[in-house]
Amino acid sequence: MPLIDIRDLSVSIPTPDGDVHAVRSVSLEIERGEIHGVIGESGCGKTMTGMAVLGLVPKGARITAERFHFDGEDLREKAQSLRGRHIGLISQDPAAALNPVLSIARQMDDVIRAHRDLPRKARRAEAASLLAATGLPDPERVLKSYPHQLSGGMQQRVVIAQALATGADFLIADEPTTALDVSVGAQVLALLRRLVAERGLTVLMITHDMDVIAEACDRATVLYAGRSVETGPVEAVLNRPGHPYTRALLAALPDAAPHGARLAAIEGSIPPPRSAIAGCAFAPRCPQAMPVCAAEPPPERVRGTHRWLCHLPEDAA
Repeated sequence: MPLIDIRDLSVSIPTPDGDVHAVRSVSLEIERGEIHGVIGESGCGKTMTGMAVLGLVPKGARITAERFHFDGEDLREKAQSLRGRHIGLISQDPAAALNPVLSIARQMDDVIRAHRDLPRKARRAEAASLLAATGLPDPERVLKSYPHQLSGGMQQRVVIAQALATGADFLIADEPTTALDVSVGAQVLALLRRLVAERGLTVLMITHDMDVIAEACDRATVLYAGRSVETGPVEAVLNRPGHPYTRALLAALPDAAPHGARLAAIEGSIPPPRSAIAGCAFAPRCPQAMPVCAAEPPPERVRGTHRWLCHLPEDAA
C-alpha cells in the first residue's frame, strides 16, 4: 500500500465571483522511502495539493476525492492530527519560516516541546543532534544564533531540522531550493537524499525546476491547470515524456537549445482557475492539438508504470 494514495483530488475555493478551482483532478501514489517530485508552472496546483495533504487549505475550501489517504487514513478527517506528528513541511523561504526575534535554540525547543515529552536538557541535546544531522557545523553555535546571523543555506538546514524534530516520517518540501544559489541548492538536495536513505523518510518535492526532478527524485508527476497529466519514474518522464506539456517543459530548459539559438517557449498561459475546461486543458497551447483535444477529455496512455493523458497515440510520444 502506498504511503500517499490520492485519486482525483480537487480543491475549490468559493468566492463572490465564482469558485476558484485551485486543484481540479490530481492523483498521486507515493511509496515509502521515495522522493516524489511534483512539477509544473506557477498556478498549476502544486502547492495547494501539498497544503491539502497538510490540512491547511483556505477556510471554506471544498475538498473532494475518490481517495485521499495517508498510510490508509483519510486525510479529510485526519490531516490535522497527522500534521507535525507524521507529516512535516519544509518551506521554500527559510527566512520567512523562522522568527527573526527568537534564537534558533528557542525555535528548535518550541517544536520539540510541542511534539515530544522530553526534559529541557534532553530537548537541547536533541536540537543539537538534529542540527548536526543536517550537516551544520558547530550546532551549539548555531543554537545560540538568530536567523539573520545564518546564511540562506544554513537557515534552510535549520528548517529541515525543525521538520525532523516533530518526528514526521513524511516531508513536503515546497520549492526548498528556490531561495538558494545553485551550489547551496544542490547541497540541500543531497542532504534530503541522505536523510531519506538514513532515516527512512518519504518526501514530496514540489518544484518548477526540471533539474531538481532529475537530481533528487525517484518518481515524478507533472501537473497542468490543476490536473496530473503525466506520472512515472523520473528516467521515463525525462527521457521519453508522453504528454506534450512535459515535452514542452523539457524543450524550454536552457541546455536544450543549441549554443546561440533562441530558447524554446510555451506560448499562451494556463486557463484561469475560475474557467470550465472541456477536453484537454493544454490543447490551446499544444502544437500537436487536434479537433478532438478541445472537445473530449484525453484518455490515459500506459507504458509500464509510466502513465499520461493524451489523445495522441502512444507511438507519437
